[in-house]
Amino acid sequence: MQRPRSMWSLETLGRVRLSRHFYMREFLYSEIGNFHAQPNIPDIPDLAIERGRAFCEALLDPLQETFGRVFVRSGYRSAALNAFGNEHGLNCARNDYPLECHIWDRPEVPVAGASIVIPWFADQYERGRDWRDLAWWVHDHLPYSEMFFFPKLCAFNLAWRPEPMRRIDSYIAPKGCLLRAGTAPDEAPEARKARYADFPVFRGIETP
Repeated sequence: MQRPRSMWSLETLGRVRLSRHFYMREFLYSEIGNFHAQPNIPDIPDLAIERGRAFCEALLDPLQETFGRVFVRSGYRSAALNAFGNEHGLNCARNDYPLECHIWDRPEVPVAGASIVIPWFADQYERGRDWRDLAWWVHDHLPYSEMFFFPKLCAFNLAWRPEPMRRIDSYIAPKGCLLRAGTAPDEAPEARKARYADFPVFRGIETP
């Protein structure tokens, strides 16, 4: 697929189905792009689709099957849009930041990710539930690469890579790195499972 050069070809890109529950269009929406009149169009659409499909099938579909609707807060960003956001202090990491996951079509960086909210858990978080309950559930059930949690709505960046890093960070107390890549969790499996014992029954392909 060539880079869209008209509204109609962009509409075609938006209709691409990435997985059972997700289409490309919902990942292309950008408040930064809309407000600042900056287009958010992939430079290499086929690569963005390929990685977005892997991301949705491996991570987002099982989440939605288990918890109900997953809200995509910020999905794909073109390299140009992400650089614009970083240069203007709009909460975008620099393009070459190692944990940047929103640019899906850099050939040299195999990653796809999004900032998401799980309303089922957000309701409990607003009543004081520990964000780590969700973090450990994802860790124990899905082949994620990175998670990065934020205070508003317990939104978190969730990333897929073909070789997962398995890293967890947070801006919610206790702030910092909960799990570094290549290390084992501090909490024992039994303690982690106790945290999410009341979660819905997992639906998806469980990974070791």
